[in-house]
Amino acid sequence: MELRQVRYVLAVAEERSFSRAANRLHLAQPSLSQQIAKLEKLLGVSLFHRLPQHVELTDAGQRFVQVAQTLVDMSEGLEREMRAYAVGESGKLLVGSLPITGAYVLPRVISAFTKQFPGVELQLMEDTSSHLEQLLVRGKIDVSLLTMPISDPSLEIIPAINEDIFLAVPPQHPLADREEVDLAEVADQPFILLKEGQGFRTISLRLCEQAGFRPRIVFESSNIQTVQSLVAAGMGLSFAPKMITLAPGTVEPPVYVKLTSKPYRTLVVAYRKDRPLSRPGEAFVQSLVEQGGHI
Repeated sequence: MELRQVRYVLAVAEERSFSRAANRLHLAQPSLSQQIAKLEKLLGVSLFHRLPQHVELTDAGQRFVQVAQTLVDMSEGLEREMRAYAVGESGKLLVGSLPITGAYVLPRVISAFTKQFPGVELQLMEDTSSHLEQLLVRGKIDVSLLTMPISDPSLEIIPAINEDIFLAVPPQHPLADREEVDLAEVADQPFILLKEGQGFRTISLRLCEQAGFRPRIVFESSNIQTVQSLVAAGMGLSFAPKMITLAPGTVEPPVYVKLTSKPYRTLVVAYRKDRPLSRPGEAFVQSLVEQGGHI
């Protein structure tokens, strides 16, 4: 049974005439009659009583029309919904975000996005960069903010933010009054780093390696704010991206000192190469990149 045949039956039922229904549908009457006869044969029932001056629905025809109208309404509704998806007026966009970075960057991006696409449901998922990368590759999210380096070649990568990295030291530390520090000077100091699997930990270890030492790690945490609090309490040194220095979130924050090597991390927006972004997705990425230029 084809949807167009269903529409033909509804037209004949409304017009109570094959000829008037054919005119309305812009079909030849014999063609319309053949299509409905074909449908009746397929169903094994007659849908119409064919009278000399008009047609009337049989009992089976009345039931058919009752259900058929619902089918047609659903079909038309689905078509409208798909067209809305196509032009970006509705749908869902799943966005991955690094917790602290997302809290600093995304509010302004989301505000502009929801005004531009009020019918699109935006869902955020916060996690580590490595886990978000896996979710992106598996198709569980549409687009994500990630920390370089990115290992999977299936991802399209757009640089969004270059963010300075600082050395975090306790307020009472001898280096707290320095404007700039060579990282090699603190090779023998205790360090507090993020746990394995977090992109910023990898960056921190690489900075120490480039300075010629392996850090003596005394504490680890999965939360970068906790790391900053431990540094502020005098438990060791650490590193902090610029966003953390702007909103440290501790009662007494560490002191953030510039490094002579002027290190930075690159945050990117990524999505799968084989899954082109929708128009809302493209707009979200563009807005995120533009916002990143103001960090």
